[in-house]
Amino acid sequence: MTGSDRTARAGLEQSPRPRQRAGSQCVQDIMALHPEVLEHTVSAVDAAEVMRENDVGNILVYQAGKLLGILTDRDIVVRVLARGGDPKIVTVGECCSRVLTTIAPTATLAEAARLMRERAIRRLIVVDDGSTKVVGVVSLGDLARARDRESVLAYISAAIPNT
Repeated sequence: MTGSDRTARAGLEQSPRPRQRAGSQCVQDIMALHPEVLEHTVSAVDAAEVMRENDVGNILVYQAGKLLGILTDRDIVVRVLARGGDPKIVTVGECCSRVLTTIAPTATLAEAARLMRERAIRRLIVVDDGSTKVVGVVSLGDLARARDRESVLAYISAAIPNT
């Protein structure tokens, strides 16, 4: 079974592996290392508390040691609260996004921006070249800060948390 076959079975959409140009910044230079992770059985309210305590907007969701999805603060609002669900009962496995787009740590920032734009997403899961091992997460805010520190998005993304 090839690496792309394993990735497809895990529910991941893998991006092509672009070659990095000498001197250009790549995803591994700006990605968040050690993303927060939770088991799929954890409640949405407990996930929200983890997000608040760690000042993050996303958590990777695992089931039996395998990546199941990514949960964002927006997922909790739209998929739980706006539908009248009880965040103490609804689990992260029930409300997380399961269509995942990955990128290699050696991919260029331009490739990351292109993927986010084409798929209308705000985060990419960074997986080690040729495997499905998660090594980080890169967000739209990370890209904004790296590409133009004077942009409004970069300014907001760099702000001190208000929690």
